[in-house]
Amino acid sequence: MQIGVPKETKVHEYRVGLTPTSVAELVRDGHDVVVETGAGDGIGFGDADYIAAGARTASTEETFDQTLVIKVKEPSLAECARLGESQILFTYLHLAANPELTRALIASGATAIAYETVTAADGSLPLLSPMSEIAGRMSVQVGAGTLQRISALQHTTGGRGVLLGGVPGVAPARVVVIGGGMAGANAATIALGLGAEVAILDKSVSRLRWLADRFDGRAKTIMANATTTSEYVRDADLVVGAVLVPGARAPKLVSAEDVREMRDGSVLVDISIDQGGCSETSRPTSHDEPTFVQDGVVHYCVTNMPGVVPHTSTLALNNVTLPYIRTIANKGWQAAVADDKHLADGLNVAGGTVWHDAVAESVGIARPDARRLEEVFETARYTASPITYPDIEVPYSPNSPSSVTANA
Repeated sequence: MQIGVPKETKVHEYRVGLTPTSVAELVRDGHDVVVETGAGDGIGFGDADYIAAGARTASTEETFDQTLVIKVKEPSLAECARLGESQILFTYLHLAANPELTRALIASGATAIAYETVTAADGSLPLLSPMSEIAGRMSVQVGAGTLQRISALQHTTGGRGVLLGGVPGVAPARVVVIGGGMAGANAATIALGLGAEVAILDKSVSRLRWLADRFDGRAKTIMANATTTSEYVRDADLVVGAVLVPGARAPKLVSAEDVREMRDGSVLVDISIDQGGCSETSRPTSHDEPTFVQDGVVHYCVTNMPGVVPHTSTLALNNVTLPYIRTIANKGWQAAVADDKHLADGLNVAGGTVWHDAVAESVGIARPDARRLEEVFETARYTASPITYPDIEVPYSPNSPSSVTANA
């Protein structure tokens, strides 16, 4: 298969879809890989490294002309216009919060498979988990810096001037983590390590029990509801929003009234912003202008937090995506999806329509029945058995879908 790896275009996004090591694996499988010139420069992977691995380097246009296009972040509308009916896009999509992008992908006729909705046998989201780990850890680093009156770069942040861990005789900052999954647990790990007072809110008793055991009682574990969320958010110095409903828009758990009642200079880091954000006051920001102040509270709502640690995050991402990329390239997307229901869960757009239930509901597009997917297979000259999605109750896992947070 012909595989294209474009350079990412999001502001300060330095990650790349394939490393030279991953390229070498695909070339050994007999595939042709085309990498956009300079795609890996931001993390020290030069064109020469990709050429040595067996790839060609080429223009943006040629890269997007390949059968399978591998990216990191969702495509821009201009990039969607480069895609056609015979092509496959495999990347983070986050379509639930972006109806315009969804319509553009439908219009392109391309098949779009989303990293963030691919599942595993235990119900986890294996291609989202590593970015959730990174975003969770980063959220507290970012929050600690934003709580300062002046950042390390001498930029005024508007923070309260609070040291996260306090000092003898002065209480530490109060950190409230909403969502106790992959991102939330990693946020709590860093906050506790810095000496903060930490409370984690979640709706799952089994998850709260797991968190209590993991942190040996050092973090408060609180059942999340409207009352407890308001109480803890309003008293917090730093709130980390770490909530995800796979494929769907994030629920608004922090109200505008809660934010108004927070102390001036408090900080809200909304990791869930990729899926629309978990606060009514959140709106997407970029690494160029990462924060805004509303009702005295500093909001950090960058949609691609892991993009500023691109070396770590690219390697972590390739560790989990490469097996799926090889499967799609070796079999074609139709056979790959027909053979693996968990990869099929990643199918967001195909044949000019939306296939993921939560995405379809979020953007207001009816999902066709399974017979329509068979027609898509036939159009692609492939005959597949109907794909079924049995309702299976999965035992709690710290990696289960509701335990993993967006912000890829």
